[in-house]
Amino acid sequence: MMTVEQTAFRKIIWRMMPLLLLAYILNYLDRTNIGFAALQMNKELGLTAAQFGVGAGILSLGYCTFEIPSNLALFRYGARVWIARIMITWGLVAAACAFITGPNSFYAIRVLLGIAEAGFFPGVAFLLAQWFPADYRARMLAILLLGVPVSAVVGGPISGALLGLDQFGGLSGWQWMFIIEGVPASILGFAVLRLVADRPASATWLTPDQKAAVESRIAAEPRHNEVKNFRAALKDPRVLLLALIQFGFTTGSYGVGIWLPQIIKMHFHSNLTVGFVSAGPNLIASVAMLLWAGRVDRSGHRLGNLIVTCLLATAGLLLSITFDDFWVSIFWLTVALVGITAARAVFWTIPSRFLTGVAAAGGLAFINSVGTLGGFVGPAVMGWLKDLTGSFSAGLAGMGAFLLLSTLLAGVLRWYAPRE
Repeated sequence: MMTVEQTAFRKIIWRMMPLLLLAYILNYLDRTNIGFAALQMNKELGLTAAQFGVGAGILSLGYCTFEIPSNLALFRYGARVWIARIMITWGLVAAACAFITGPNSFYAIRVLLGIAEAGFFPGVAFLLAQWFPADYRARMLAILLLGVPVSAVVGGPISGALLGLDQFGGLSGWQWMFIIEGVPASILGFAVLRLVADRPASATWLTPDQKAAVESRIAAEPRHNEVKNFRAALKDPRVLLLALIQFGFTTGSYGVGIWLPQIIKMHFHSNLTVGFVSAGPNLIASVAMLLWAGRVDRSGHRLGNLIVTCLLATAGLLLSITFDDFWVSIFWLTVALVGITAARAVFWTIPSRFLTGVAAAGGLAFINSVGTLGGFVGPAVMGWLKDLTGSFSAGLAGMGAFLLLSTLLAGVLRWYAPRE
């Protein structure tokens, strides 16, 4: 028979996690579907590889600029209201990507999309820290972060199919793709406003005993060298190292993810086939991430696993350019994606071990804002190297170098925070 605490956490998981997972699937899809739009849009608008790389990544500059202010606003107004606001505005801007007409409008609307999305992921990570203790957190973050590979598993075939609506109603297929994939985020934002609570004490759907059990469990959680002040968090070497680690693997993640449809397109004619082929590696990465997160929750060895996952991603990317056979290269790219997605799930369990209150809200935003700069660097470097060399090999090697940097910095972090 389950205890009051077990019943409460089971109810919380089924109430919140499917909704937050769907929200993150849409979030990542609306950032990265530009990779599929490029299969039609680049030729129609006359965009070079370098221009596309800059436009795809420039979203991160808007995101980073407004990340910390957004999360401080979340702390002030409450996670439920602010996350809903973010979702409603980003959905509208994502749909408006259908009106891109050239390089300048491409850059402008991608910056606006970044501003609209700013604060979403660290805001949700902050919300989960209010609801789940450490021994649940890796699994809950893994469920949330399934949104990254699942957005590719589901979004790849859907995006490829929507490109087939080319010239329906006078719009290009890529324009329909942006509209149809953007609007649902705004609709889901209203659902978040209605169904999510900021913390257990304000959840009308928990009994008083369940609220007390959850809050006492979270309050009793040990925190090593706890940081509560926002300014102190920005000076903490653990925070700075975490920001740089995330920058490295985000650079590799976006560099590969944004360009993967075009890499695969070199071997297949059909956009729908490209969508299905790109879904395979991400499906495998999804399963691997859940299994790895469960292992981390059982062992508690977060930093050791972060080092291993970053190293695995580095090896996968470098080996993917070693072989001429397409399917062998796809195998090693899959290995790299397993490492990247697992690293992401392990990574976000670490800051909440020592950041609380406003330091958690601002600190998580700072880590994510610096890390998200990799979302600009990765696609831009890939595009620049593609124009320079005429192939994707140099770009993939560059992404491997950034992931190697994350591996080394994770080793330094383990020295700074051995008890984590």
